[in-house]
Amino acid sequence: MSMQQPTTMAEAAAAATSPPPLSLLQLAFTAAMATAALAMAVAVARYNRRYRGLRLPPGPPGWPIVGNLFQVAFSGKLFIHYIRDLRKEYGPILTLRMGERTLVIISSAEVAHEALIEKGQEFASRPRENTTRNIFSSNKFTVNSAVHGAEWRSLRRNMVSGMLSTSRLREFGHARRRAMDRFVSRMRAEAAESRDGASVWVLRNARFAVFCILLDMTFGLLDLGEDHIVHVDAVMKRVLLAVGVRMDDYLPFLRPFFWRHQRRALAVRREQVDTLMPLINRRRAILRDRSSSSSSLEDPNVAAPFSYLDSLLELRVEGRDGVPSDDELVTLCAELINGGTDTTATAIEWGMARIVDNPSIQARLHEEIMEKVGEARPVDDRDTDAMPYLQAFVKELLRKHPPTYFSLTHAAVRDGSKLAGYDVPADANLDIFLPTISEDPKLWERPTEFDPERFLSGGEAADMTGSAGIRMIPFGAGRRICPGLAMGTTHIALMVARMVQAFEWSAHPSQPKMDFKDKVEFTVVMDTPLLAAVKPRSLSF
Repeated sequence: MSMQQPTTMAEAAAAATSPPPLSLLQLAFTAAMATAALAMAVAVARYNRRYRGLRLPPGPPGWPIVGNLFQVAFSGKLFIHYIRDLRKEYGPILTLRMGERTLVIISSAEVAHEALIEKGQEFASRPRENTTRNIFSSNKFTVNSAVHGAEWRSLRRNMVSGMLSTSRLREFGHARRRAMDRFVSRMRAEAAESRDGASVWVLRNARFAVFCILLDMTFGLLDLGEDHIVHVDAVMKRVLLAVGVRMDDYLPFLRPFFWRHQRRALAVRREQVDTLMPLINRRRAILRDRSSSSSSLEDPNVAAPFSYLDSLLELRVEGRDGVPSDDELVTLCAELINGGTDTTATAIEWGMARIVDNPSIQARLHEEIMEKVGEARPVDDRDTDAMPYLQAFVKELLRKHPPTYFSLTHAAVRDGSKLAGYDVPADANLDIFLPTISEDPKLWERPTEFDPERFLSGGEAADMTGSAGIRMIPFGAGRRICPGLAMGTTHIALMVARMVQAFEWSAHPSQPKMDFKDKVEFTVVMDTPLLAAVKPRSLSF
């Protein structure tokens, strides 16, 4: 007993002076920091090795690991204003290193033409996507996100020939008429129920109308109730929010700290699948019944003769066995709906803001509508094709207010590509900044003015495809031009015409003077949403 006492006291003294054992939390934190440090070191080494010997376009010097990411984030400027400032210093093609991603940004018509038209095949691919976008794109199985190759060609061919061709778009005239009648009725009811009997929120109503058209076109189900449509729309909005850019998209070693965001994204994807699959299965049942019985027994108010989904159910994609899975069908249907809803609705809000701000434009549009159609029937898309001033208005609208500041990101098909004499690595994002092209004084007279007259006979040209020379490319250009160009311009022209035919529009007395300031949400929207005053016109239909 006495022999063991000193040993016990020594142990007690040692225990009192030694540090306490690390907790599991401390060990986990230490391991995480060590992993992050290792990942950063690997990222720096990989970046240096990847771009060694390349002559990239000029750009601001960056910091180790993060590059220019924090300079952009803490600049206190919107990204577009930051790019405009950099353009003054570095010219029409520049480089930003955003963590692990390298951005090559083009801001002139000449370099854009080189990239999209002259070297269109070289820059016809898409860059890698983050893990969240991969979930919603079914690993890049969409027309817009697919890399250049056989899969992309199959998907695009099907969408263009089977859905967005001129003849096929005409077949969906019934969907546009139904949606436009509902659109006008909703605005009339909203105005009547407002305190002053004249107030209408433009974007909200326009978005719902476009969504209805695209839902009909996608699934061919004509008897969906308004509550059902509103629910589907709300889910699709949550999808857009879920795929927004995050810090770990640029610094992947931070991904473990964003696990809650990823879990929410997976939940939104499940909700999207659960919402769209019943529509897909219902259309499948309609097609089965149609093939096994006489189509004359089918109620034309329930099912459309054709839908985009019909072309996807038996689609054979080059290089793949079998038809698209249910998950991929959800993705492809969602692409058409989300790709055409906000872009068109945003254009309508900007267009009506210009009409409210300039009564002479409204008067000219209304005069043309009365000359071509009158007040005995509603305007349809065949009428709008024969309205030169309306078409000029739509072109000027898309020149001055493109739906996005950047066209969809391109990427080089392989290493070794050059632009303006600079190297463009295959893993770099190639972004085309649109405002500096459509407002270039070398290309346009009075570029800051909104003037539809510039496109009338003898005036300025507006080839929105870019094939005859790039001056304005709101839908992109070249091989990866947006396949929805014709559909988008058709819907914009029709909606503006129906709105002007049905109502006289004016500034709402409660709103500040129009300043046309913008902000970025999914698209470029008005900083102050447009609340307008409307007065129903006298019509005989």
